[in-house]
Amino acid sequence: MQLVLLTALGVGGATLIGSLLGFIFRDISHKFSDIVLSFAAGVMLAAAVLGLILPSIEYGGEWGLLYTIPGIFVGALCLGLIDKLTPHLHKLVGPDIESHNSTSLNKVLLFVMAIAIHNLPEGIAAGVGFGSGDNSQALLIAGGIALQNIPEGMVIIGPMLASGVSTKRTMIAASLTGVVEVIGTLIGYFAVSISAAILPFALAFAGGTMLYVISDEMIPETHAHGSERGATWALLVGFCVMLVSDVLLG
Repeated sequence: MQLVLLTALGVGGATLIGSLLGFIFRDISHKFSDIVLSFAAGVMLAAAVLGLILPSIEYGGEWGLLYTIPGIFVGALCLGLIDKLTPHLHKLVGPDIESHNSTSLNKVLLFVMAIAIHNLPEGIAAGVGFGSGDNSQALLIAGGIALQNIPEGMVIIGPMLASGVSTKRTMIAASLTGVVEVIGTLIGYFAVSISAAILPFALAFAGGTMLYVISDEMIPETHAHGSERGATWALLVGFCVMLVSDVLLG
């Protein structure tokens, strides 16, 4: 339990680290942030497949696919429904929100709320990973999510400051998005601990949410500023780093 709690704090704390970097590097180029986000996408892709989806099939036994495939689609569907209510990164980070003259405070707050809501299933994915009993695999999954949270935390800062929100309130809002992820991690862990029967479905559900985040949010964001080639290579590097880590720790 102590390891789960420390991991939850680490996953949520990554958003806070990203926010602090956002204050320090307010004028960071899109090209650099896109490379970092693409690397994180590659890590998360490998984590979703190796750490969640394949174990889901394994723990499901003879009927593993009957748990895994519906779980993937249900997880993706849940995030799709959330997206309809609170559009995320590439749908809100555009010229309107980046312009100092036309930034709407309400739109910025919606943007922050969207990130907080999306962080909940990401946290659940990190917590569910511990339900399999393979702590090394769970830590790799959590590490991939945490890595993704750093550029996400960075992207919160600029729009809020540009809209006139004070530095203190901006930091509080960014921290709250990380707290949501801590809560999600604990929910995922306790849900699987209470009923091991839901483990195959829960793993697939978490994998589906991560695949959705990668395809619908991270990749479009990294290809929106003319750095497609670098982003693609960064994604492949991230995937392979995760693959090597999985083999060495497996």
